[in-house]
Amino acid sequence: MALTDEAIDKIKDMITSGELGPGDRLPKEADLAERLGLSRNSLREAVKALSMIRVLDVRQGDGTYVTSLEPHLLLDALSFVVDFHRDDTVLQFLEVRRILEPAATALAASRMGDGDIAKLQALLDELGEAPTIEALVANDLEFHRRIAAGAANTVLCSLIEGLSGPTTRARIWRGLTQEGAADRTREQHQAIVDAISAREPELARSWATVHVAGVEQWLRRAL
Repeated sequence: MALTDEAIDKIKDMITSGELGPGDRLPKEADLAERLGLSRNSLREAVKALSMIRVLDVRQGDGTYVTSLEPHLLLDALSFVVDFHRDDTVLQFLEVRRILEPAATALAASRMGDGDIAKLQALLDELGEAPTIEALVANDLEFHRRIAAGAANTVLCSLIEGLSGPTTRARIWRGLTQEGAADRTREQHQAIVDAISAREPELARSWATVHVAGVEQWLRRAL
């Protein structure tokens, strides 16, 4: 095992064991290196790596702290994968969306507040009769973001939001090239809202599956 990897594992063990908790300050570099049996250089590289994935927060002139360890921080590392995706991996992102989003939609049908459901309906009503493709896609992204938030599961919400970016271009492409895509999207969105409003988790899950799978199937044929 590389020395830096060993250092990362030892700091991680301190956190997972509860010795260090969210917001705690790490001991001074020299003291921690001696205690863990590490070189100061290995420890420094480990701290740098853990700060990049938002586990540690290095504050110049103050010290190094464990972050809040909230899911949205820790899952920021997913953005590196998302940002560097290749076009030929877009179907894989859609497959993951097809697995996660129906589950989130079912949870939203059980957990989403009445006020948030009303706002979700208002979001759909904002589009009007003949929206542009750009307006439709922006509305679509916000629609899915609100449902993910309505699932009241921060891990699931962070995963879904992180995965939405790579499929945006496919959504625009479909809207421009597939006849009836805009109307189909609006109809399916309305069916999802109706199922959530009726507090029907399995119906909401089914409509979400149909909705995401439709984009995936279209893209498979188009490619």
